[in-house]
Amino acid sequence: MTATGTAAGTATHRLPLVLRNRRFGAVWAAQVLVQAAGRMFQVGAVWWLVGYAAGPDRGLASGAFLAVSTLPAVALAPLVARLIARHPHRTVLGASAAVAGLVALGAAGWTYATTPPMVVAYGAALLLAGCQAVFDPCLTTSVPELVEDADIETATGFELGTQSLAGLAGGLLGPLVVDTAGLAGVVAGCAGAYLLAASLIGAIRFPAPGSPATGSDTPARTRPLRQILSELPFIRRVLLCFTAANVFTTAVFVVMPLYTRTVLHADGSTVAALEAALGAGTLVGSFTGGRLPGAPTAVGAGCLVLMAAALGLPGLAAGQAAAVGSMAVAGWCVGVIGVRFVALFQRLVPADDRPGFFAVMQALLGATFPVSSLVFGLLGDHLPARTLCLVQALGVLPVAAALWWTGRREPHGSEPAAAPQEDPAPAAQPIGDVR
Repeated sequence: MTATGTAAGTATHRLPLVLRNRRFGAVWAAQVLVQAAGRMFQVGAVWWLVGYAAGPDRGLASGAFLAVSTLPAVALAPLVARLIARHPHRTVLGASAAVAGLVALGAAGWTYATTPPMVVAYGAALLLAGCQAVFDPCLTTSVPELVEDADIETATGFELGTQSLAGLAGGLLGPLVVDTAGLAGVVAGCAGAYLLAASLIGAIRFPAPGSPATGSDTPARTRPLRQILSELPFIRRVLLCFTAANVFTTAVFVVMPLYTRTVLHADGSTVAALEAALGAGTLVGSFTGGRLPGAPTAVGAGCLVLMAAALGLPGLAAGQAAAVGSMAVAGWCVGVIGVRFVALFQRLVPADDRPGFFAVMQALLGATFPVSSLVFGLLGDHLPARTLCLVQALGVLPVAAALWWTGRREPHGSEPAAAPQEDPAPAAQPIGDVR
């Protein structure tokens, strides 16, 4: 009996975390649906604007759409932090997914009834982004609540790998569905995914406060976000570096459709291929980045240099093969950077401050995205898309140098030399994401 029980326990432990922890498995499936739906709507709507609806002002129209899509994460950060700290995480996750589903359902009804004006897409983007701005930081904050301490790295790996998987699936489907079923097809698919995610979350129960999974029955204390960052100078400098990098790296979501339309003269299937390459690269980076030796800042700086080269390649060598390859390499860099930094933040940020920290991290890193989208969208109506690729590359290089210098300034021992390797399974390798 003892040998049999031991063997069964060993077999259970070897199962992937999403199978041996049913609560986490259900939340993980909901994450796949929510983030894939959000990405499918974003990429599909951008291609609808560039390819069908916006005419000669396609650059500004798509840039403004992406700017609107990121405003809630920036504007609602203090409210989101309080919401996550004061309410059960299960309630917050389920409600945000359900509201997104109802918004998408209403937009789908409108778009099926008649050809919608562009303002409908902008309004739906604003509301759906608001729901996503609540769901994502709440999900990250909930990881230590759903799993045992020894499984935090593995769970974070699943979470961040899922972001890549969702981006891959949503980015691939969005343009293809627009080409075949129009914007109405995209919004209807999103509505179904959001509502299914809400039902999955509603069907489970989170551990009660004070249980072993949560580790404390003390009510979370809420502190001003500025105070949290003021006490974490190293993390603050790292976040500022990635905020600066995002000015240029996130512009890829404006540049890619413009490059497809004006340089490659291709359709939505090419946009889908570029999105798929970016998502696949990020997924591979999420599952391999933990194996790279070196401190996070050194690895991050090296990845930013490689990303600069990848972003600039389509500007030097026009062609679909070069563009797909560059997106795959850039995605891998994003995945590796993510593996090294969010787990670092999970360990260095006090548990009671995590809801506020992850909300402000999302807001800080996303604050430049509206500006980046508008600027590169406007430039896209006046400059060739190949020139925009080179501007991106040149903008990333100084940030790589600043991140490397930040690591050299930090006293020895303040950041781990490498990601922890507690589980030989591939799912244990990724630890975090910085976006």
